[in-house]
Amino acid sequence: MSAGTAIGMVSASLRNLLVGEMRLTPPPDVTILAPDEASSARRVNLFLYKLAENQFLKNQDFTVRAGNPNQLVPAPLSLNLFYLLTPYAPNDPQEGNATAHQILGEAMRVLYENPIVPAVYLDPGLADAREDLQIASSTLDPEELRGIWTTFSQPFRLSVMYQVSTVQLAKQAAPQPLAPRVRTVGVPDVRTPPGLPLLTGMTPGSGRAGSVVTFTGTHLAGWRAIVSLDGQTVLPGQALTADTFQATIPANLQPGFYELRVDVAQLYRRTFLFEVTP
Repeated sequence: MSAGTAIGMVSASLRNLLVGEMRLTPPPDVTILAPDEASSARRVNLFLYKLAENQFLKNQDFTVRAGNPNQLVPAPLSLNLFYLLTPYAPNDPQEGNATAHQILGEAMRVLYENPIVPAVYLDPGLADAREDLQIASSTLDPEELRGIWTTFSQPFRLSVMYQVSTVQLAKQAAPQPLAPRVRTVGVPDVRTPPGLPLLTGMTPGSGRAGSVVTFTGTHLAGWRAIVSLDGQTVLPGQALTADTFQATIPANLQPGFYELRVDVAQLYRRTFLFEVTP
């Protein structure tokens, strides 16, 4: 909705609701005037006397632009509108303001039975509004009510106050593009391996420094193996393509026994003893 006309659209929508739902005969006029503006003698008047920013919607973040899911726009200004509902009718010599009271009661019935303005009565400019127009009666402070009639130099008339929320006024700011989103959602390819890797042996178990040893096992293909000798890595994460693989004993070792630790993809770990001979 536009910032310049949304408030007037709300007033027009409330008038449409009262005109369409009041059942008095003859039907009273429904006006949207200030208390000092003259009109027909038998009517009910809606006077917008106060606006206040909606505190609950004040700090909203950017929202998706209506009709364009790829753009973000600043949160609109959200307002609560306060209306004074006042009946007007000629006084009867005996019944006094009874006719005005009938008009007021009928108008209150309509607003009570329609706490949300039905779409059929909304001004066309509010058809795509994000928020419903909610109507709620509210207590008017006596001093505030007296100040309204005093301001317009009019005699006091019985009136009821209503709050209408929430009216949103769009900010006149350039939209921002929406960040890239996931375009395809699928099921990850998770497969259970046919079997866990297993080391069954190492040959030879002894030899000179610089010898090549061969490890054998099952289900080794497709994993990576790390071989270390007394904390020194001799095979750094080799990709395995078969159920055998080799590692070279460092050539600078002195004769003696050494531990060869083999780790396959952090799924299987085994330690072998290798003897370096003179």
